[in-house]
Amino acid sequence: MNNILYIGNKLAGHGATATTIDTLGPLLEKEGYNVRYASSIKNISKRMLHMMRMTYLNRKWADVVLIDTYSTKNFWYAITISRICKSLNLKYIPILHGGNLPSRLEKNPKAIKFFLDNAYQVVSPSEFLKLAFNKVGFQNIIKINNFIELENYPFTDRIIKEPKLLWVRSFAQIYNPQMAVFVLKELKEKYPAASLTMVGPDKDGTLATCRTIAKNMNLDVTFTGLLSKKQWVELSKSHNIFINTTHFDNLPVSLIEAMALGLPIISTNVGGISCLIDNDINGKLIPDNDVHAMVESVNELIDKSLECNNIILTARKYTQQFSWSEVSKDWNTLLKV
Repeated sequence: MNNILYIGNKLAGHGATATTIDTLGPLLEKEGYNVRYASSIKNISKRMLHMMRMTYLNRKWADVVLIDTYSTKNFWYAITISRICKSLNLKYIPILHGGNLPSRLEKNPKAIKFFLDNAYQVVSPSEFLKLAFNKVGFQNIIKINNFIELENYPFTDRIIKEPKLLWVRSFAQIYNPQMAVFVLKELKEKYPAASLTMVGPDKDGTLATCRTIAKNMNLDVTFTGLLSKKQWVELSKSHNIFINTTHFDNLPVSLIEAMALGLPIISTNVGGISCLIDNDINGKLIPDNDVHAMVESVNELIDKSLECNNIILTARKYTQQFSWSEVSKDWNTLLKV
């Protein structure tokens, strides 16, 4: 299958966070595949129409259609494209990303059954989603890890005396960015020099909410907006703890990146996060939306420097399995048939 039509939200050029279509597609091209994309159109309705049109126009060219699949409204893009593929006798492979996708089993059982049953193969980057769908009878799911180009993430040794927190995500309610601001407020009581940098674009107005909360609490939070990978990797050198506050998640690449950079991670234990982080082994897990627990975890990383260093080194070693040089083998096994 050398000719690939890749369906997803390719919106990095419009100021959105890069998604899998922005990273996997070009790497598959380097592997020798011919890849066409849909869609980078910003308008939601026009983007949907472009995806549909490209699927039809490439019906004879494409050997397979890759479909990025999320759990929110973008779920219906995937469903629609899969039905067109089925009608055109086109092989399609969903790539499951949305941490809340199992909820679709209850909300839209017929749609999800058609979608998965008719797929050539289904790819999940985490054991979490694979097991969730296996349990209800969907067995055509294989695990192919999320990935990073490990050589682009230089490891930095850190001695943590004052917390310099880094948060990297889109500003959206499902990622609960407000929690990070409340964590800083509580940390300031013990560490007056504690700081927080929040990296990412606004998605639903939550950025303004965070700015208001910080202002009302008289906190000097740094909001950078969207940064390129290279920019935030450089920024990470002046920070020492990575926090993840999300309500829902699957297997976020940002956590893998933080591990590779030598940033100890504190994350809410939601969705597939526990398939990536083993508590107190390669990171720290806390209950969803528990500000005090996150603050206590920060204290532990600072007070127990030996344990913290072990977490950092274990996490860096763990990222080897997510290097593109390893993950590309699985993609080639799937596609070169």
